[in-house]
Amino acid sequence: MEISNKIIAIHQPNFFPWLGYFNKIAKADVFIFLDNVQFSKTAGTWSNRVKFLLNKSPSWVTAPIDRNFKGVKNINEMYFQRNNPWRNKLIKTLELNYKKAPFFEEIFTSLELLILNDEERISEYNITAIKFIADKLGLPNDKFQLSSELKCEGQSNELLVSLTLSTNGKIYICGGGADSYQNENIFIENNISLKRQDFQHPQYEQYNAHTFTPGLSILDTLFNIGWHETKMIIT
Repeated sequence: MEISNKIIAIHQPNFFPWLGYFNKIAKADVFIFLDNVQFSKTAGTWSNRVKFLLNKSPSWVTAPIDRNFKGVKNINEMYFQRNNPWRNKLIKTLELNYKKAPFFEEIFTSLELLILNDEERISEYNITAIKFIADKLGLPNDKFQLSSELKCEGQSNELLVSLTLSTNGKIYICGGGADSYQNENIFIENNISLKRQDFQHPQYEQYNAHTFTPGLSILDTLFNIGWHETKMIIT
């Protein structure tokens, strides 16, 4: 059955992203992975790094990427560094810092092989992880699409509008920090309504923290409160 007010969310495929990312998935009828836009030239990007609590402090964990190329590449053309044992290092880091968390054993059993996935393409690795976690949280995988498969054109707001229209979207979810770059008039001109996500980050018991730290990888949430309670938070 066609949804008359179909809600669309669009986001780059991030590396084991935070709760708000999965809240956006939960709110959308269609979630588009923006995989064919330029990969950032800056040293740090959410595509290959995220924060965990390490030694009771929020710290970046980074999957090293292959930057041995000239010019620019899209996200779906980027690779992790080959022969770099970052996956095993991440496993050891999580074990060292979260092993005593209430749900670590249950969650880690599900996620260890996901982390060790030998996929070398960044976008494919991230999308596989996001889809797996989403499925475990009861979010249907049939809502996911790739921007690279929708053959849309344009940049910035024009691209978002084109992608929304290509999936028969009527409502576009924008994140909390979108006001600085979102041109609402372009959406209105194309009969698309903007819906602000307005995700309020909940607090939960972080066993290895002095004070609660928001915005960490969803794995922090899962290790501390498990699948069921995490699902309640994001939905």
